[in-house]
Amino acid sequence: MSGDIGTVQRLVPGLQSRLIEKVAPEETAEQGKFTEVFGNMINSVNELQQDAASIQEQMAAGEAVDLHQVMIAVEKAGVSMDLLLEIRNRLVEGYQSLVKMPM
Repeated sequence: MSGDIGTVQRLVPGLQSRLIEKVAPEETAEQGKFTEVFGNMINSVNELQQDAASIQEQMAAGEAVDLHQVMIAVEKAGVSMDLLLEIRNRLVEGYQSLVKMPM
């Protein structure tokens, strides 16, 4: 399982650093609320999406932007969105499993 987390950290390095910045330094994993962590993740993905859109607009306007920078920004945004959607899908699956449990 820890191998999966390492893979995610290598795929989306910007997402990890943005999450670390948004969590207060005095909070630990036990003190942080799930909603705050998930909310920070959504905000980070949104920022990556906005950054990618901004750099695409700059390139379309003819400003001096390297193509590889545009492609990297778009791929970061895409991978982070895929990760967020997969986390959401797993949460929905977990919720549905709990609902189907007999009492």
